[in-house]
Parts: sequence; structure tokens; C-alpha cells
Amino acid sequence: MLKYVDSIPNPKDSADHIDKHAIARKVTHAVVAGLLALMVVGCTVGPNYKRPVASTPQDFRGALAPEIPSSAQPESSLGDQQWSAVFRDPVLQRLVKEALQNNLDLRIAAQRVLEAQAQLGITRSQQLPSVNAGDSYSALQIPSSLVGNKSDGTPGASFFNGGGFSASAAWNLDFWGMYRRQTEAARAELLSGQWAQRTTRVTLVQEIAQAYFQLRSLDSQLEITKNTIKARRDSLQLTQFLEKYGAGSLADTRQAEELLHTAQANLPELRRQIATQENAISILLGHDPEDIDRGFNVADQPHPQEVPTGIPSQLLERRPDVQRAEAMLIAANARIGVAKAQFFPQISLTSLGGSASNQLQAIFSGQNAYWYAAGSLSEPIFDGGRIRSNYRLSQVQQQEMVLEYKKSILNALKDVSNSLVAYKETRERREEQSALVVSAADAARLARLSYSGGNTSYLEVLTTETNLYDAQLQLAQGQEQEADSLVQLYVVLGGGWK
Repeated sequence: MLKYVDSIPNPKDSADHIDKHAIARKVTHAVVAGLLALMVVGCTVGPNYKRPVASTPQDFRGALAPEIPSSAQPESSLGDQQWSAVFRDPVLQRLVKEALQNNLDLRIAAQRVLEAQAQLGITRSQQLPSVNAGDSYSALQIPSSLVGNKSDGTPGASFFNGGGFSASAAWNLDFWGMYRRQTEAARAELLSGQWAQRTTRVTLVQEIAQAYFQLRSLDSQLEITKNTIKARRDSLQLTQFLEKYGAGSLADTRQAEELLHTAQANLPELRRQIATQENAISILLGHDPEDIDRGFNVADQPHPQEVPTGIPSQLLERRPDVQRAEAMLIAANARIGVAKAQFFPQISLTSLGGSASNQLQAIFSGQNAYWYAAGSLSEPIFDGGRIRSNYRLSQVQQQEMVLEYKKSILNALKDVSNSLVAYKETRERREEQSALVVSAADAARLARLSYSGGNTSYLEVLTTETNLYDAQLQLAQGQEQEADSLVQLYVVLGGGWK
């Protein structure tokens, strides 16, 4: 009975106990509120990002479009159009669509963006507290022979059990903004990955279009070679007929055979190049090598006479390589703040609480609860210059990214100017080459008529036939170059950037 009475808590003591806990809770809440207030007003060290000043010219060098009046919309550009509006060959459009869906390089780039998103989540989590919880239960049975007997002679206890649950929390306060700057850098790296994916996409469209135009040019060269072989066989039959009846010579026949074999020798090489090109396109499409469908001839591909380019300053928003360089600059700028924050004290909070008892039904009793809380502050005193060197490194890397960003703008301007000049010059070359083919074809026709009439030697036919064949092949290659230059111009203007 005495033990029972002693175990009853005194009401006065219980009230004092409750008051002490209430005061402790209020103090804890005040401390946490104060720390949160410090977090809110806490500074973020390091420079805030500002885009470097980059001077751009008023117009592109070598622009093909007429001067844009002030009342017109200066943002009009070939780069504003989608690729389907620039490349109007339906087969090419289908190939580009298939490549955008299945190309492995593009899918790899997409996975890298997802990796960057996950990395951003990991980095951002450092700004928040971490909380862990767990529970435990243990039991132990000891032979009574080892425990011995109690004072009254009964066997001693041989079974012990206990259990409990606990929760812990830790929080590194981001008072100086180190974790916020790390999140800013990770977000910029994610943006850089997205622009890299856009670069891969634009490059894929370019590779498909140029490979397709090269394939159609090889098809044209193969067709030219076959027609030339047919014409030269007819010419060989003519020389053989004239030799048979004394109007020609064996030398004429041998020269005609030379022309025929020269054209026939080109057939295997052209077929090899066509097969290689089809295999390359198949890989870009993301499937096994196979035959590729054909659409318009290379000579029938549309080419605008005037190409609107917009204004040079728009390249800063349209070119994925320029945007990627700026994203890398933003990340480097944020890392300066990360490095600078390491000069200042680091504040962290830890806490632990739970309940434990050797009776399961008493685990959740308030009398068995325990808790622990602590805060710490650490300030670097001596590290051999590591923090200062790291800060200088971040500044130097940021300046390097500034130069890379400005360099990307200059390269963009150079690419547009080169592509404008290339598009203009390849078009003029193709036009002259077309005129050359017309003249060479007429010269070859007149030479054949003159030879069949006995007015000239076969050497003239040999020369004119060779010139015609070379001119036709060069025309097919010139048509491909003109189509390629349009593709290149579209890409360097930030084609499909929207």
C-alpha cells in the first residue's frame, strides 16, 4: 500500500512539471521563429546575374533580302519558319518527322535533360531540413541458472523486452544563400541541357535534309551516267559502221570505246555512294539500313530568291548554341556565390525525440518520451588558402564563360554571313552551270553531225562528249550545293527556334 501511495504523483509537482514543459516549448518556438526570420532576411552573397553587353551590327553582311522599311516587322526571318515550310518535298518531310521520333542521339539528349532535372531536385533538397523516423523492438531470454534466485528463493527473471520509436531532424540553415546559389547553378545547367537538346534537334533536321539532297544528287548523276552510256553506245555503233565501210578508222572506234568505258566505270562508284547514303539516312531515322523513298528531283527543290534574315540581335534569342553559352555563364556566375558563402559561418540545427519502454503498451505514454535539440556554428579559421583559391577559381571560370558567350555571338554572326554568301554564290554557280550544259549539249550534237558527215575527226566528238558529261555531273552537284546552302542558312538563323 505504501508503494502504491508513493507512486501517485503530487498534484502540485505535476503542475510544476507541466509549467516547465510549457515554458520550454515556448522558448523552443521562439528560437525556431527567430531562426526562420533570420533565414528570410538572410543575404545571398555573390553577384546577381546580368547579361553581358554584346554589340551586334544593324544588318547581316551579305543579306539577300531588300532593306526592311521602318514600318515593317524587323523580326521577320527565315528562322521563324518551321522546317516543314522550308523543305516542301513531302518525302523529306516524312523522313524528318520519323527522325525526330526515333533518332537515338535526340533520345539521348532528352535523357540528359531528365538527368539534369533530377540533379536539380537533389541540389534543391539541401535548402530543406531532413527528417528521419524509425522504431525498434528487442527481446532477450537468459537461462535462470545464470540469473540465480531472488531473495525469497524464487527463480530470477529470465526474459527482458523493450521497444520504442524515434524521430530526428537536421537542418543546415542557408543564411548566406550557398544552397540557393547551388540551386540557381543547377537550374541553369538544366536550361543548358535543354538548349543542347534543341541544338541536337536542329542538327538532326540539317543532317537529314543535306543527306537527302546528296542522295537525290547521286540519283541524278546515276541517271545522267546511264543516259550517257546509252548515247555513247550509239556513237560506238556509228564509228564501227563507218570503219566497216571505210569511212572511219580503228582509232575512231577505240576512242568511242574509251568514252563508253569511262562512263560505265562510274556506275559502280555511284551505286556504292547511293547505298552508303541510304545507310546513313537509315541510321539517322533510328532503324536498320534499308532503301529510302524518293521525292522531288534535286533540280526541283524550291529555292527562294530573297531570304529574310531579321536583325542580328535576334540571334541572341534564336540560336540554341548562344542560349546554351549564356546558361553556362549563369551557372558559373551562381557558383561565385557558392564559393563566397564558404567564408562565412555555417549554422546547423539537429534534434532527436522519441519514446522507449520495456512494455509495448507504454511506448506511447508521455512519461516515456525523450527529446534532444542542439545547434552548432562553425567558422573556418585556417584551411591553407583552399576557400580563397576556390573563390578565385569561380571568378576566373565566370570570366571564361563571359568570353565563351561573346565568342558564340561572333560565331553566330560569322555563320549567318558565310551562309548568305554561300547561298547567293551557289545559286549563281548553278545558273551558270545550267547554261554551260545547254551549250555543251549543243556542241556535242554539232560535233556528232559533223563527224557523221565526214567533215571532222572523232577527236572533236570525244572532246565535246567528255565536256558534256562533266558539265552534267557538275550541274547535279551544283544543285545539291544550292539546296545544302539553303539548309545551312536556315539552321544558322536559328531555324525552328519557336
